[in-house]
Amino acid sequence: MIEILQWSTLAICCAAAVARIPSAVRGENRSLFYIFVLATLAILLSIDGPYIAIDRLLGGTNVANLILRFVIFAVIFFIGLRFIRGFGAHEARRWLLGLPGLLVFGVIAAVMVVFFIMMDSNGSSAGLVAVSQRSERNAQLVEYYGAAGRAYPAYVSLVLLPAMAKAVASRLPVLVRAGALLLAVGGVCLAVSLLFPFIPAQLQSLRFIINYGAALCFVLGLAAFWAARVRATQSNPRRSSTAK
Repeated sequence: MIEILQWSTLAICCAAAVARIPSAVRGENRSLFYIFVLATLAILLSIDGPYIAIDRLLGGTNVANLILRFVIFAVIFFIGLRFIRGFGAHEARRWLLGLPGLLVFGVIAAVMVVFFIMMDSNGSSAGLVAVSQRSERNAQLVEYYGAAGRAYPAYVSLVLLPAMAKAVASRLPVLVRAGALLLAVGGVCLAVSLLFPFIPAQLQSLRFIINYGAALCFVLGLAAFWAARVRATQSNPRRSSTAK
């Protein structure tokens, strides 16, 4: 089931990126194309086979996992940026783009890198499973590293959640509200991911469901905004969309 969810999410992200190529070539809304490409890379790096192949090319020290974390940071940051610009969520701008947001990112990124350097990361292992099993010290470091990796996406999601809820409750077009709802659900999933250390061992599959559920919600939410823009353009070519 987990593999089906992984590959299905990858296929959806890849299809969304490919569908955006013509518009990107014309110079239209290229940021959305870049988000889909980065999301596709993130999902690819989270699947065992591709991850191990890529990490071995990079030296077999699980640096691919560190790259994955920063790719996820980039995806959630640019999604947040698009949402702020598209919906005029000015109250959230400072917490994402201002000094507080930059400080949060800097501290989390530094802590994550320090934990990665401290652990014995030799031997490619998707999800750092084998690395965690190497010793009790490594297990703790992997847990702290993972918590740091989840902290920034959760932070951005919580910053944007009030604006997302406001958009859902607004009188905007149905597709726009549906997109906001999907982003909100994805954001809640990322916030819930902070509770991963408290999930019992027998329910560890919930981690995958929550992670990939969040990815699907974000991709489908952005796709809904795109569809809303296309519909608005077709009905009134001079009308500007909420997704700029």
